[in-house]
Amino acid sequence: MKTYLFIYYLIQFCGHSWIFTNMTARFLSFGKDAFADTFYAMGLVMRLCQSLSALELLHILFGIEQNQLLPRLLQVTERLVILFVVISSQEEVQGKAIVCIVFFLWNLWDVIRYTYNMLLVIGTQFRSLTWINHTLWILIYPLSVLAEAFTIYESLPYFEALGTYSIKMHFLLDLAIYFPYVLEIYLVLLLVGMYFICRHLYLERKMCQKFHKEKKI
Repeated sequence: MKTYLFIYYLIQFCGHSWIFTNMTARFLSFGKDAFADTFYAMGLVMRLCQSLSALELLHILFGIEQNQLLPRLLQVTERLVILFVVISSQEEVQGKAIVCIVFFLWNLWDVIRYTYNMLLVIGTQFRSLTWINHTLWILIYPLSVLAEAFTIYESLPYFEALGTYSIKMHFLLDLAIYFPYVLEIYLVLLLVGMYFICRHLYLERKMCQKFHKEKKI
C-alpha cells in the first residue's frame, strides 16, 4: 500500500508540477496573452489530475489513507464541479483570466501538498515543508474558493443564454430545472463547504504542531 500511495502521489506531483511550471513559463513569456488559452493548453492534464483525485475518497474508505472523508469529499467535489461542469461546458468561460487564476491557485497548493504526502509515505519529513504544507492553505484555500465563486458568477450569463443543463421534465408535471438557479444555490454550498474544510485543515495544523512540540520535548 505504501508503494501504491507513493506512486499515486508521485503521479499527481508530476502532473501538477507540469501544469504549474508551464503556466508560469507561459505567463513570463506572453504576459496577459497567456490567459486566453490556458485551458486549451493545460485543460487535458488538469482534468486527468482532478479525475484521479477521486481515488483519494476510495483511499479513505478502504483505510489506505488516514483522513476524514467529508472534508476530502467536499474538496474533490468542489473542484470537479468547477472544472467539468462550469468551465469545460462553456467555451466562452475557458478564455477568461479567472480560469488561469483558479488553475494557478489549485496547482500551487497541490504541488506542496503532494510533495509533502509523497515524502511522508516513505518516512521523510522536512520541517520547512511541513510548516508550508500546514500554513499555505490559510491564504491559498480562501482565495481559491473566491476564485471559484467568481468563475461561477462569470459563467451565469452563458448558462442563461445557452440553456446548458437546463431541462424540462414533461413526465413530472412539467417540472423545469433552470441550471443558473442550481449554480446560485451551489455558491452558498461552496461557502458552507469552505467552513468545514478550513476547520479540518486547522485541526490538522494544531495536531501537527502538538506532535512536533512533544517530539521536541
